[in-house]
Amino acid sequence: MESLIPIVNKLQDAFTQMGVHMQLDLPQIAVVGGQSAGKSSVLENFVGRDFLPRGSGIVTRRPLILQLINGTVEFGEFLHQKGKKYANFEEIRQEIEAETDRITGSNKGISNIPINLRVYSPHVLNLTLIDLPGLTKVPIGDQPADIENQIKGMIFQFIRKETCLILAVTPANTDLANSDALKLAKEVDPQGVRTIGVITKLDLMDEGTDARDILENKLLPLRRGYIGVVNRSQKDIEGRKDIHAALAAERKFFLSHPSYRHIADRLGTPYLQKVLNQQLTNHIRDTLPALRDRLQKQMLTLEKDVDQYKHFRPDDPSIKTKAMLQMIQQLQSDFERTIEGSGSALVNTNELSGGAKINRIFHERLRFEIVKMSCDEKELRREISFAIRNIHGIRVGLFTPDMAFEAIVKKQISQLKEPILKCVDLTVLELSNVVRICTDKMARYPRLRDETERIITTHIRQCEQKSKEQMMLLIDYELAYMNTNHEDFIGFANAQSKTENAVKTGTRNLGSQVIRKGHMCIQNLGIMKGGSRPYWFVLTSESISWFKDEDEKEKKFMLPLDGLKLRDIEQGFMSRRHTFGLFNPDGRNVYKDYKQLELSCESTDDVDSWKASFLRAGVYPEKDTPANGEEVSFEFFVFM
Repeated sequence: MESLIPIVNKLQDAFTQMGVHMQLDLPQIAVVGGQSAGKSSVLENFVGRDFLPRGSGIVTRRPLILQLINGTVEFGEFLHQKGKKYANFEEIRQEIEAETDRITGSNKGISNIPINLRVYSPHVLNLTLIDLPGLTKVPIGDQPADIENQIKGMIFQFIRKETCLILAVTPANTDLANSDALKLAKEVDPQGVRTIGVITKLDLMDEGTDARDILENKLLPLRRGYIGVVNRSQKDIEGRKDIHAALAAERKFFLSHPSYRHIADRLGTPYLQKVLNQQLTNHIRDTLPALRDRLQKQMLTLEKDVDQYKHFRPDDPSIKTKAMLQMIQQLQSDFERTIEGSGSALVNTNELSGGAKINRIFHERLRFEIVKMSCDEKELRREISFAIRNIHGIRVGLFTPDMAFEAIVKKQISQLKEPILKCVDLTVLELSNVVRICTDKMARYPRLRDETERIITTHIRQCEQKSKEQMMLLIDYELAYMNTNHEDFIGFANAQSKTENAVKTGTRNLGSQVIRKGHMCIQNLGIMKGGSRPYWFVLTSESISWFKDEDEKEKKFMLPLDGLKLRDIEQGFMSRRHTFGLFNPDGRNVYKDYKQLELSCESTDDVDSWKASFLRAGVYPEKDTPANGEEVSFEFFVFM
């Protein structure tokens, strides 16, 4: 079993040299902690030498893969300078700083490219550790504003892997509940199965306090427990205190302290090194079968690729044709998944796209555009009057002629062309966007990509023209013959009977079904009352209710929809939200003392979708009324 760690070390070196160190999850131990938590001191205590960079601010700016190998001679060796042995550990420190600056610059930049260092010594046990940068809150030097997130991302690249043990280093003179190391470990290892806790600076705790409950694994327990260590102080480091003397002082501290003497055999740097050696060996043994399977699969894949390249000829047209066909097939597959909605790893989580957006266009946007068509009822009434009189001519008619009905209705049906053609244009635009996104994988071949986009877009435009012609033909069908005997046609008698039945039974066509649920803000609550407030809304065919959250347990209000209308509200100068209002045409208050209820969404698509849902509930946009305020009535028909 002792040979397992050196074997993994060789694999790690090989993969690092090939540039695939992030792709294979090798068993390893990652050292995680905040700045000045004592990570470097723990590693130096393992080796028994001072060899890591020190200073203020962020010092570890690249991951350091430290391989400790038990040997008879003490020296260090870098992977990027293989063959060159460093007997002077001060030179190792200088080379780490120089190699860091070569990649990140000398002004505190960071990089996730690791430095591989082997240390041979008779004082160490076989062990491999990865020293990661400590978390920093405030950027300095050339560090970007999001330096904290970048460091977290780098740490997560290592500790997120199931094969990685986490050495969470936390100083004892801080609150354990606020430990940066344990917080990061908890995110990827919530059960504490892969985490080993290390408590440093036990000698710096306030008088009368101790970390006994933590070290006995009673407070914030971990499956692998906690181990306490005492590092050299800053004064000891500056005074060049010998590490072996520091280890002896550490042992004396634990044996003499009343809170730790009963567990002194399970504390200290030598015990920590021994535990890590055992844990890493056992961890490698447990993960070795899965690692072997992954390596065999990759080896078979590489051997297959090698066989293909044995007879590879760059000028072979069959290879070019095969590659092109594979890209076209991938494009076809991506396009179908985007439209049909069969699912993809690259699903858009920010907005509707592809088939979902086309679905909204025809089920919500089209209905809304039709209802939104402007209709000047005063002008329509005047046209009806002129049509009837012109058809009668010099005669005085007793009945309304059918030709007048057809003339007016045909004009109204013709207005359907604009919203229908608009929805076709929106669909074509979305299809073009889908094509552009799906051809991104051809970016390496710009000419092929441009030609593919051109061919597909041309085909879409041809289909667009055919679709528009078909839509116009369907409208022409409706204009050709007015079937007033159809059951959907509402004359005066049918309209009156249906209305009377609805009043008697107290029922509506939609019943009380839920039409839509979602988040919106009430925009006009007033600055003194907190401004806009987000709520969870539930729209039914009878009312709209809003709740504190999605659980729908705490209802704030239920507003009946009878008699309400919709109107657009101009976006405020400083507001990024899009607003519409519910109001009562009679001027009555809608909600408390408010004449209208202003609702807002984050995007115009959300606003249009909610408007379409209100249309289904029978709440329509406001219409222009005649100047004299008279109510307009039709003498012979009600259209749609």
